[in-house]
Amino acid sequence: MIRVVIANQRGGVGKTTCAVNYAWYLAGKGNRTLLIDTDSQGSISVMLNLKPRNFFNQFLIHKFHLDECTVKVTDKLDVLCGNKDTIQAESAMAGAVVRELALKIMMEPYESRYDAVVIDVAPSINLLQSCAMVYARNVVIPVDMDLLSLNGANAAYDMMRLLNDLIKANIRAIGLMPCQVDQRLSVTALVQQSLQKMSEMFEVPILPAIRTDQTVNKAFRARKALLDFDPNSKAAQDYLAAFAQITAMIEASDGQTQTANV
Repeated sequence: MIRVVIANQRGGVGKTTCAVNYAWYLAGKGNRTLLIDTDSQGSISVMLNLKPRNFFNQFLIHKFHLDECTVKVTDKLDVLCGNKDTIQAESAMAGAVVRELALKIMMEPYESRYDAVVIDVAPSINLLQSCAMVYARNVVIPVDMDLLSLNGANAAYDMMRLLNDLIKANIRAIGLMPCQVDQRLSVTALVQQSLQKMSEMFEVPILPAIRTDQTVNKAFRARKALLDFDPNSKAAQDYLAAFAQITAMIEASDGQTQTANV
C-alpha cells in the first residue's frame, strides 16, 4: 500500500498542489486512493470546490464512519477534508496515551478499501503532523525557491528524526521536491545549491523539479487538479515525472521491508 505525507514547515511551498495532484495521479493509475487534509485551513476543499457533510475532526475525534466524512471526487478518489474544527482535534488528543498512533488506529479498519493514502499537513509542527508521519512512514518534502522554505524542509526532517528516535516510527524521507523553479532568477541557483547540500547531508534524493507555470494558478481558479485541468502543461509534465519516481521508490522500499520480514 502506498502511504505518503507531503510536509514542509513553511507555507506556500506547493504542498497542497503536490498532494492533490499526486492523489489524482495515483487514482488515474487505477489505485483506490484516499486524500486526507489535516490542515485547519481546509485548502483541499477550496482547491477542488468540495462540500463535505463532515470533516477530518468528526472522523478522528468523534469516530464518525469514514463514509460519512469523505467526498467522492472520481471513481477511484475519495477526499477527507479538513476545516477550522481540525484545531479541536489537537486539543482533544493532547492528553491521550500513544497519541501519535491515533490516525493509524482509526485508519486500520478502512485500509482494505484503498491502495493509496496521501496526506496533506499544516505548515507547522503539530500533533496531527506527527500522527500523519507515524501512519504513512513516507514523507515527500516540497521546497520552494525561497531560502526560508529550506528552513521549513529542515524542520520537517528534524520532526521525522525525533519521532524515529522517540518511538521507533521508521519514518523515511522519500525525496526533496524543488517547486516553482525559474532558472532566470538568481535566488534559484542559491537555493538549488543549498538543496544539494541538504540532500547529501540527509542522504535524501532530490526529485525532478517543478517549473514555474501559470497553468497552476489557472487550474486553481478553475477549482481543478492541475493534472485534470491541463495534463500537457509543463508543470503537469514535471509532476508526472516526480510522481513516477516517488511511487517507484515507495514500492521498492516497501518491497524490501516485506522481504526482510519474511
